[in-house]
Amino acid sequence: MASIKQFQVTFDCAEPERLARFWCEVLGYVVPPPPAGFATWDEFQRSLPAEERDAWFACVDPSGVGPRLFFQRVPEGKAAKNRLHLDVRVATGLRGEERLAALEAECARLIPLGAVHVQTLYDGNDACIPMLDIEGNEFCLD
Repeated sequence: MASIKQFQVTFDCAEPERLARFWCEVLGYVVPPPPAGFATWDEFQRSLPAEERDAWFACVDPSGVGPRLFFQRVPEGKAAKNRLHLDVRVATGLRGEERLAALEAECARLIPLGAVHVQTLYDGNDACIPMLDIEGNEFCLD
């Protein structure tokens, strides 16, 4: 049996393009080119039946290393805590005050984008900052 080489992370959400663009800013991802035959994503969206417009959006790691992120519109809102969340690794290898400072700097960068700071967890050596994205999905700065 062959091993899986690639995977994508799928988000159920209310506004796929808005959430995708938020995560592009967080992770340094990019919006891929529109489908063949379309000059822009807007042109592609206008080609779809009204009920299918803005139903999904995606973003990708420009280096090709990270997984594709796919955002699909669903009718229901978020009802409970995520069972899975992303850890955004911004302070790998750092400890103590240096780690905390790196995490706090990234938190300060993300708040103007619409992220919400939930709390800062710090024990004098290790730290992480739980946050919410623009649709209330939990993620951690790690």
